[in-house]
Amino acid sequence: MRKTKILNIVFASILAILFLIPLVWMVSTSFKSDFEAIGGGTFFPQEFTFENYTSTLTSSSVPILRWLFNSLFVGFAGVAIVVVIDSMAAYALARLDVPFKKVLFPLFVSTLMIPWVITFLPLYQQFSNLGLLNTYAPLILPYSANAFGVFLLYQFFRSFPKELEEAARMDGANKWQIFMKVVIPSARPLIATLAIFTFMAIYNDFLWPLVTTNTPEMRTVTTGIAIMQQGSFVSSYGKLMALTTLATIPILIVFLIGQKWFIRGITQSGIK
Repeated sequence: MRKTKILNIVFASILAILFLIPLVWMVSTSFKSDFEAIGGGTFFPQEFTFENYTSTLTSSSVPILRWLFNSLFVGFAGVAIVVVIDSMAAYALARLDVPFKKVLFPLFVSTLMIPWVITFLPLYQQFSNLGLLNTYAPLILPYSANAFGVFLLYQFFRSFPKELEEAARMDGANKWQIFMKVVIPSARPLIATLAIFTFMAIYNDFLWPLVTTNTPEMRTVTTGIAIMQQGSFVSSYGKLMALTTLATIPILIVFLIGQKWFIRGITQSGIK
């Protein structure tokens, strides 16, 4: 048993190092001059420089703060909508007397098997016909509800003790009060897990924001980095890595803050 435990620790450590190497290289390169970054040779910079960060943050052609704002805004807005809609839908299907719910739930789950690329063109045409391209609407609304969140919360709500709901009902609570004051507090870890997954999906999305926005002011950080990679920063690896490092910080902070809830949610959901 002890040898097995040691081997597991060694294997996990090797995997962690392999995952950390690209991140460390990115941060390290962001402190190199463009000449040193292109030349390579050393993993860590021989002379640290903050010029890549100062030039990126002060450049008028690289509105990184605006891009970060757009990504964070659409991310948090999408999370708020998903959490509200999916939690109510999952609870209704699991607990309330909803007509045809035995048909609706499998229908929701079946949408998970539909590739995103199939709905890409119809969604684009709808937003184009409504004149909503290059606005926040197409960056938020496609993520406003998803079957994954309904499926995740449905399993928890279905196994939630009915005795607690009945006790609250005997105390005079209505269905909405039971949902908000009894059920939702118990589902916080799962809701936090759903929120983290949703935020990461929206924040990291690239193709959809690229085709639905066409001005620098509406770009998200992922599309902004891609454009700079093919444009002004095509040979400025140091500046490009500085830009990428700045874009990575918000999502790392979100994950570190929600890590405790994320682990609890994975445990409660039974995901292995």
